[in-house]
Amino acid sequence: MVRRTDTRQRMLETAAELFHTQGYHATGLNQLVAAGGAPKGSLYFHFPGGKEQLAAEALRLSGGTFREMITRVVETAPDAATAVCAVIDGLIEVQLASGFQRGCPLATVAMDASSEPVREACADGYASWLEGLSQYFVSQRFSAEKADELATIVLASVEGGLLLARTRHDVAPLRAVREHLRATIERELP
Repeated sequence: MVRRTDTRQRMLETAAELFHTQGYHATGLNQLVAAGGAPKGSLYFHFPGGKEQLAAEALRLSGGTFREMITRVVETAPDAATAVCAVIDGLIEVQLASGFQRGCPLATVAMDASSEPVREACADGYASWLEGLSQYFVSQRFSAEKADELATIVLASVEGGLLLARTRHDVAPLRAVREHLRATIERELP
């Protein structure tokens, strides 16, 4: 027998994947339930707030998972420039392996979020990534102010590169962003 928590977790993971690739409005309730392998009633049992609650929780899960991935990658890099390049290289691999269907786990929903809880979940995810990058840059001897600035530049550049790569079905924008950020970070090293 499937435990209640297993069904809920499976629905969250399935929703995270569908919202990641399709966005909020393009993902329907029937699709969420069918892909999660659960009866329709279980959606409202586990998520009384319906699709909006499921989306917000799935986005928080995706955001946390992505931050953990960033943290793992940067912690093993010898320096800040190499760390940022390694994150971008990982995103390039994801783009190619997914046929340009998987970019940022939040951006697809953030662009069409029409509810406050969903918008807040996206904002919290981005804030978490900025905080993690900033903390990393501080650990690399950047001042707190410079670390915050670099984190914003890195995240905005990578997000733009992902969007261009996905729409063009070409990783060249991510490669250009990677090389520009490498030069920028090396120039800014304390």
